[in-house]
Amino acid sequence: MLDLKNRLQRITHLNQAAAVLEWDQETHMPEGAEESRARQVGTLRSLAHEMLTAEETVSLLEKASPESDIDSDLVRVVRRDIDKATRVPSSLIAEMAEASGRSKSAWMKARGTNDFSLFAPHLEHILELAVKHAEALGYDESPYDALLDQYEEGMTTRQVNEVFESVKKDLIPIVKQIADAPQISDAPAHGDFPVDRQWDFGLRVAQELGYDLNCGRQDVSAHPFSTTFSITDVRITTRSDERFFNPAFFGTLHEAGHAMYEQGIDLALEGLPLADGTSLGMHESQSRLWENLVGRSADFWKHYYPQAQQLFPEALSGVSGDAFYKAINSVSASPVRVEADEVTYNLHIMLRFELEQEMIAGRISVADLPAAWNDRMESWLGIRPENDTDGVLQDIHWSLGAIGYFPTYALGNLMSVQLFNAAERDIPALNEQIATGQFAPLLGWLRSNVHQYGRRRSANELLEKATGSTLNAAPWLDYIRQKFGALYGF
Repeated sequence: MLDLKNRLQRITHLNQAAAVLEWDQETHMPEGAEESRARQVGTLRSLAHEMLTAEETVSLLEKASPESDIDSDLVRVVRRDIDKATRVPSSLIAEMAEASGRSKSAWMKARGTNDFSLFAPHLEHILELAVKHAEALGYDESPYDALLDQYEEGMTTRQVNEVFESVKKDLIPIVKQIADAPQISDAPAHGDFPVDRQWDFGLRVAQELGYDLNCGRQDVSAHPFSTTFSITDVRITTRSDERFFNPAFFGTLHEAGHAMYEQGIDLALEGLPLADGTSLGMHESQSRLWENLVGRSADFWKHYYPQAQQLFPEALSGVSGDAFYKAINSVSASPVRVEADEVTYNLHIMLRFELEQEMIAGRISVADLPAAWNDRMESWLGIRPENDTDGVLQDIHWSLGAIGYFPTYALGNLMSVQLFNAAERDIPALNEQIATGQFAPLLGWLRSNVHQYGRRRSANELLEKATGSTLNAAPWLDYIRQKFGALYGF
């Protein structure tokens, strides 16, 4: 086992080094380094892939004699990883990594100048490579199945469509009820919020939730994200708007949720393929839990609103806590996913999910994508983006080659409520603790039931053990009805 672990750690270190370069690319890298950085990342990713699929690794895996439960889980997971990896040539891995490096830079320029044409050829190439990747991996029904499986293992396109349809059936009437009710003003969240104070407040709160800055840091990026170089080095980014409170604060809480998951993985898994989130849906459940179920709750702001008033007197001195709570939870259609309210957010995800399927199937061209995006946004949410920066260019994911990623956001929403309900069941005073700024019991519960396992347990296994149920949309829908029914009087 020791020889296998040593080899796997070397492979992990190559991928972690690539992650450092990718983080730098989005935070500090000079623009002129685009081409060289793409080649550097491509080299590291392809080397890691070649080492994983090499005969030496396979031989060590076959000879391995597990001496513990962790060893047994490691052998099982690595065997599955190698099975997938051996289907994909390292040349394709390198090509995908290089294409992503160039595409990210093109996306940033396109987004900054509101010029989709700068990104379009890169997206076409990304889609071509995604189809090649799907064909190499293999699938039963749809190429999209193979892409989705990279992020939510075992989940099929058909299953996601069924779950989303069940949500949509109940969600659309709720959206209509809210639209027909007296509207809540979000004005208290708009005003004079100096960026430096937003930064300090958000980062301090993230630390109080449990994000360990001794093993992490926060930087600025065009699109908030978290990234992991090891269990002891997990970084986040955010972006600020001096006239709007929500993006920076809730962006920080969201990414800190991801980071706390990674920081909570059992240190015995450090350097091994097991030291990662078990699925992106489960990962998203952690970010959405801290951002929404905690960070947008009335209990949370009982504790933090007096502090916010002191920090931002220009905007909040004459605003009651109740008015602020309503403002940060107001429901109104927004063209921007990361600024969407809890109720309409899943519709943003379903839109992207449908467009991805259509692009992979060749039913929609990249050239027609901006118009298709805007038409669907208008049909579903009643608004039309004023430009491509707030429309088809708003998300970084397609530039990363992450086709199949978006559905996990909505799946994570559903999981977050299942987990929070279970935590409330097991921690009777949870809401009172949140109201007094005590977050250690909740974080400890998540550490025990989710974080520590890394990839040793699947998302469904974790859900079933912690909550008594596998993926279920009903708790999320109940939560939405109760919270927003109270806010909007229906």
